[in-house]
Amino acid sequence: MELTYTQNEISKVAEQVLKAATTNIFLLYGEMGVGKTTLITELVRLLGIQEISGSPSFSIVNEYEGTDGSIFHFDFYRINHIEEAYDIGVEDYFYSGNYVFIEWPERIEALLPESTTKLILKKNKDGSRILQLTN
Repeated sequence: MELTYTQNEISKVAEQVLKAATTNIFLLYGEMGVGKTTLITELVRLLGIQEISGSPSFSIVNEYEGTDGSIFHFDFYRINHIEEAYDIGVEDYFYSGNYVFIEWPERIEALLPESTTKLILKKNKDGSRILQLTN
């Protein structure tokens, strides 16, 4: 699936992403500032979480408690070695059965589960975004 959208359409795009996903683990790829955190914020909101603290850049993971279980939001931009991901027990999160959203997954590629939903975001010159989704 490929969508072109503006920030004003983020809620509609997030709904389409949740409908099209065949897994609960989302890998978000894209340059800094392309809108990964903004999209995750909207996805998490649609899953019933109203208080969202933004990107977990310094803590690596934010956990949100929803009515249907926990939702985990990872940002691996600041890790220097894959061992740091091991140290926080990422496998436990990935195989918990809960929703997991991962920014900068390329930094821990060797640890990622096989079954994921991959979202690639690109920014157009006019400010709109292109989202490519593959399962």
